[in-house]
Amino acid sequence: MLKPRFLLAAAAVLILTTGGPAPLRAQTAAPPAAAETGTPALAAPPAPLPVPLPRAEAPVIERAEAPAPRGPAGETATRTFGMSWREAWHYGGTIMWFILALSIIGGALSIYLFIILRPAQIAPRALRSELRDRLRDNDLNAARRACESRACPLSAVTLAALDYIRGIPEPDVPLLRDVVESEGSRQAEDLQSQTQFLLDLSVITPMLGLLGTVLGMLKAFGSIAQDYTAAKPVILAQGVSQAIITTIFGLAIAIPCMLLYAYFRRRAVRMIALLETAAADVLATLAGRRSP
Repeated sequence: MLKPRFLLAAAAVLILTTGGPAPLRAQTAAPPAAAETGTPALAAPPAPLPVPLPRAEAPVIERAEAPAPRGPAGETATRTFGMSWREAWHYGGTIMWFILALSIIGGALSIYLFIILRPAQIAPRALRSELRDRLRDNDLNAARRACESRACPLSAVTLAALDYIRGIPEPDVPLLRDVVESEGSRQAEDLQSQTQFLLDLSVITPMLGLLGTVLGMLKAFGSIAQDYTAAKPVILAQGVSQAIITTIFGLAIAIPCMLLYAYFRRRAVRMIALLETAAADVLATLAGRRSP
């Protein structure tokens, strides 16, 4: 009986002489052709499409917002961007005080012109009737007292005429007319010169605003001229704000003054025409009293 080790040796010699075992066939043999098997070939299943992987989204960081201020009633107060009157006055600088002073003068002058440019202040109807009666009665002293008790442009013209005819039994009518016209022209010029102040204010206030504009621009760009690196946006903003605000306030005062001047100038023209009519009435009364 052969021993197992001799059998194993014989098997090894046999493997070496034959060239080793035959190559293994593919585990899965190719399917037979359709013609050979008689059955229709099945189509290969489609390759599965690649499924896109979901992209990793960046984490959303929420910004913490400060709570909006609330009003006294608990409602959210909306901040309105702009400039208050206090800030505008601060940015305007010293020029704003001069513009304020001119605006006060313009307001006071307008009230004054509203008061004096009235028929009751130029040639009161009661005074005209009283002068007509006194001059027709040849009561010059009573006429003088009436003029002195009521000071107005008509009283000034009548007093000039009474001063001329005092002590002259037969005054010259052309000379009397010249006296009346001269005093009337002086009173008319006085009325027109008072309205001229509004025109002056309407010219001066824009000039002050322009001066504030120049000073503001100088302040804005002066810092850049001295040191470019040291220039701050706050300084530039203040200078530009002064340049704009002074111009706005200057025009805001000048435009109403110009409109008021145009109104009072026409009103003064009407009052001068009324004074001329009343002076002509006094002159005709005096001339008719002295005529033979």
